[in-house]
Amino acid sequence: MKQWYEEFFENCAETYDKENFTRGTMGEVDFIEKKINFDKSKKILDIGCGTGRHSIELAKRGYKVTGIDLSESQLKRAKEKTGKEKVNVNFIRADARKMIR
Repeated sequence: MKQWYEEFFENCAETYDKENFTRGTMGEVDFIEKKINFDKSKKILDIGCGTGRHSIELAKRGYKVTGIDLSESQLKRAKEKTGKEKVNVNFIRADARKMIR
């Protein structure tokens, strides 16, 4: 049986990128770049990547990115977007809570 949050995100992958909070993506990625001193050798792990808005923008800027998310539909949308943007991001379906050791 799926948890409520698994079902919730299954139904919003197509509309997620149209939400108001996604408008800040460019500025948020600018902030990340500044914090890592624009070091393109850094490997970036985007935990809870959703539809890949940060992962894809970082990949477009030359970073090697892996994105993980629990939602198959969110990851499917992210993979579709990487194809359109012609960038490479390694998307993995995983539960971030189980990655802690």
